[in-house]
Amino acid sequence: MKKLALGMVAAAALAFSATAQAEIKIALDSPPDLNKSGTYVWAHNFTEALKRAGLDAKEYARNSLGEEAERLDQVSQGLLEVSMSDVKQAGKIDKMIFGIYLPYLFENIAHVDRAAATGLLAKINTNLAKNGVRILALVSLGPAAGIFNTKKEIKTVGDMASLRMRALDEHQIALYKTWGTTGTIVSWSEVPNALQTGVADGYLNPSFVPLMFGHTDFIKFFTNAQLIPSTRLALASNDWYNGLSAGDRAKVDGAVAEATKINRAWIIKQEAVMLKDVAKAGIKVTELTPAARAEFVERSRQVWTKGALEASKAKLWVEAADKTR
Repeated sequence: MKKLALGMVAAAALAFSATAQAEIKIALDSPPDLNKSGTYVWAHNFTEALKRAGLDAKEYARNSLGEEAERLDQVSQGLLEVSMSDVKQAGKIDKMIFGIYLPYLFENIAHVDRAAATGLLAKINTNLAKNGVRILALVSLGPAAGIFNTKKEIKTVGDMASLRMRALDEHQIALYKTWGTTGTIVSWSEVPNALQTGVADGYLNPSFVPLMFGHTDFIKFFTNAQLIPSTRLALASNDWYNGLSAGDRAKVDGAVAEATKINRAWIIKQEAVMLKDVAKAGIKVTELTPAARAEFVERSRQVWTKGALEASKAKLWVEAADKTR
């Protein structure tokens, strides 16, 4: 009788666990704006596709389940199914992912997709799986990243010298060094305070970011440098994904494909619109001359061999990019 009772308790616990885990939680990384946020476009369409397929999925507001590092921990432990995350989070486990941030390597997000599909993304996911994480999709955040700052118009690399830039990670620190300037790592939640107090003078991001996050009171200049396709990640719990039935996994894969297709179409449509919105918000937009752009390209490419990513790993991305150009 005692064994039977224990068995019933265990079965009840498993049943409760299965019920509690039935909801697929998608942690957002931006305000829910389908016009300005590419990651929300992906996340929302992923959520809706799951619902249409009969799965219980729910969006959770930005940082309501924790900031970037906390969400990564939850994903790796199987407590959170999907997190819209920065590349740095996966880079903590496998720096190989930083290859998508090599400046002036890729023409656009479609080119990133082709290079990643040569086997590099599969290789990264094999390494991430050891820590309970997998990349469901590369997500286009918005137009290619440019240079925002609070102080002055940036027309040449030389204009950067007096600025201290906010850095997302060590990869951006290395990039700033090639430009003859400095960077300081600041979490995104602390960026407004850093910009207003002079801890940082600017940041790299796609054109919509100051508008989306309310930075237009202090960001006054934008140089459309088009450094890298602005990419973030849809990270998923590997245990959750592998624990799905074959049928449910197919539904998730289908939702990933649908959301990614919509995200890619969205960026093509919104790119020109966003640049106009930046100007309307009172931010001076500067386009680089061919000569100025050439100098940015030449200096920036130094990080292909001397940056935060090992030269041997960077070489794999460069080769994949060249093959799929």
